[in-house]
Amino acid sequence: MSRERGMIGRLFFTMGGHTSSAQPSLIARCYTRRGMFARKLKVEVLVDGQRRPAPLDWLDSFCMRNFTGSAEFDDTLPTGEGMLEAGLEVDPERLAAAIGEWLTKRGKGNGKPVTVEIRAAN
Repeated sequence: MSRERGMIGRLFFTMGGHTSSAQPSLIARCYTRRGMFARKLKVEVLVDGQRRPAPLDWLDSFCMRNFTGSAEFDDTLPTGEGMLEAGLEVDPERLAAAIGEWLTKRGKGNGKPVTVEIRAAN
């Protein structure tokens, strides 16, 4: 975990979400960067032969640890429809398989399996 992420985490979690003692410049740097993680990925879902960008709300729900219960994908951040940033420790093939399995279990394919493809964004 980077020093800034650790500091921001402590600011929000140890202070109950209040940032009164936080340094404004630190918060501004963390939330106004072009990117949070090293890799920018494009995420597409395939359901019944139809391909489309993964909906942001699906990615967002998956990436929240409370839903997956897995620390393996903690370094992921949805950034838009079909877009995700990930740390270097995240295996894109494993991530695609896990998202597909998770979406299928939740019925996002309307009874059909959901396949997820992930590749580097341009």
